[in-house]
Amino acid sequence: MPDPAGKPRNFPFAARARASPYYPALVHPVLRRVLPGAAASALGDGMSAVAIAWLALKLAPPGSRGLWVGAAVAAYSLPGAAGAVVLRRWLRGRGGARLVFVNAVLRALALGLIGGLAVAGALDPVGYVALLGLSSLLSAWGVAGKYTLIADLLPAEHRIAGNSLFGLADQLSLMIGPALAGVVTALAGPAVVIAADAVSWVVLAISYARVAPLAARLAASPPPAPEPTELRGPAELRGPAAPPAPPVAPAPADAGGWAVIRSSPVLPGLMAMSFVFYLLYGPIEVALPVHVASDLHGSAALLGTFWAVFGVGAVIGELSAPFLRRWPVWPIMTGIVIGWGLAIVPLGLATPLWTGLAAFFAGAVIWGPWMSLSMAVLQDASPPGALAQVIAARSSLLILAAPLGTALGGPIVAALGARGTLLASAVATIVLGLVATAVLLLRRARHLASD
Repeated sequence: MPDPAGKPRNFPFAARARASPYYPALVHPVLRRVLPGAAASALGDGMSAVAIAWLALKLAPPGSRGLWVGAAVAAYSLPGAAGAVVLRRWLRGRGGARLVFVNAVLRALALGLIGGLAVAGALDPVGYVALLGLSSLLSAWGVAGKYTLIADLLPAEHRIAGNSLFGLADQLSLMIGPALAGVVTALAGPAVVIAADAVSWVVLAISYARVAPLAARLAASPPPAPEPTELRGPAELRGPAAPPAPPVAPAPADAGGWAVIRSSPVLPGLMAMSFVFYLLYGPIEVALPVHVASDLHGSAALLGTFWAVFGVGAVIGELSAPFLRRWPVWPIMTGIVIGWGLAIVPLGLATPLWTGLAAFFAGAVIWGPWMSLSMAVLQDASPPGALAQVIAARSSLLILAAPLGTALGGPIVAALGARGTLLASAVATIVLGLVATAVLLLRRARHLASD
C-alpha cells in the first residue's frame, strides 16, 4: 500500500528475503522449478534407506540374511563408482540437466521393477541385488549433473547457497524419510516403499526434462560478474592459509575427471582429505549402535535419538554454509575436520548420556557445511566443460571411502570396543585436520619466501 506521501511502502519481510543468500537460488527460473522434484526424490531415497534392507530380510533365506542385507545395501551405492569410470566415454560433455535426467530414469525403472516384482511375489534375492546394482549405476553422474547445473546457472558468489539449498533437501530426507518408511512398511510392506521411491524419481526426471531447454540457454550465457569484494576462484577460496594458485588451464577435450584433478593445484589435496575424512567416519556407523547397546545399555529408540539429534544439527550446519562464503574456505574446511573429531571425543569417554548427545549434535552442526563448501571448491577450481567429470570422479572415490571405513569398523570394534573405536576415529580425524593445516601453512610459507 502507498504511504500518505504516495510512495510505495517497503515491507521489511520482502527486503529481508531479498537480502538472504538463498534468494538468488530460490527465485532462479530453473532451480526453483527443479527443487520440489529434488526434495521429493531425496525423501524417497530417505525412505528406501530403511526399505531396501527390510526387503532383503524378507527375500533372503533364514540362514544367510546378513549376507543378503549387506549385498543389497552395497548394491544400492557401490556400482556408481564403476559407472563413473566405465560410462565416461558416453556421458562426458552432457549438460547437467541431462545427466540428472538419465540417472533418474534408470533409478525409476529399476526401482519400479523391484516394487512390482516384489508385490507380485516374483522377486528372488539374486534378482533383487542385480536390479539394485543397475539402479545405482549412474548415481555418480546424477550427483555430478546436479552440481554442474548449479555451477552453470549461478555466479560464483551464489554457488555455496545453491549447493546448500539442495543439500538441505538431502539432510531433511534423512530426518523424515526413515520414520515415514517405518510407518508405510508396517502398513503395506517394504516393496510399496521402494515403489514410492521409484515414483519420486519419475517426478525428478520430469522436473529436469521440463527445464532442460531453458537451462541450456541460460548456461550458454555467462553469469554476471561479481562485485570486486566477492570471493571468486580457487585462489581466493583458499584464503590466507594457503598460497594463491595459478589459474587452472582448460583441460583437453578427451581428458577424464582424474586427469583434470591431477593437473590442478587444488583438487588433489581436497580429494585426499575428503577420502580420509569419509574413511574415518565409517567405523562410527558400526561403533555407535554397539556403544548404545553395550556401554549405555540403551534400546533402538536411544540409537534413533542419536541419529535424530545428528539430523537436526546437520540441517543447522547446512543452513550456515552460505554465511561462511566470505571467509577463507580452506581454513574453514580443515576446521570442520578438526571440529568433528573434537566433537566425537566425548563419545569415546565415560561421559553422561546428555554429554554424548550434545557432542553428537555439535559435531553435526560442524560437519553440516562440508558438502556445500567442498562442492564450491570443485566448481571454482574445475576448468570449463570438465566439472561433471570431476564431480563424477570425486563421487566414485567417496562411494568407496565410507563403505570401506564401515567394513573396517567391525574388526576395529572387536579389537578396541565401541568406545575405543569412537575415540580412535576422533583422534585420527583430529590428526588429519592438523596435518592438512600444517600442509597449508607450509605452502603459504613457501609462497611468501618466493615473493
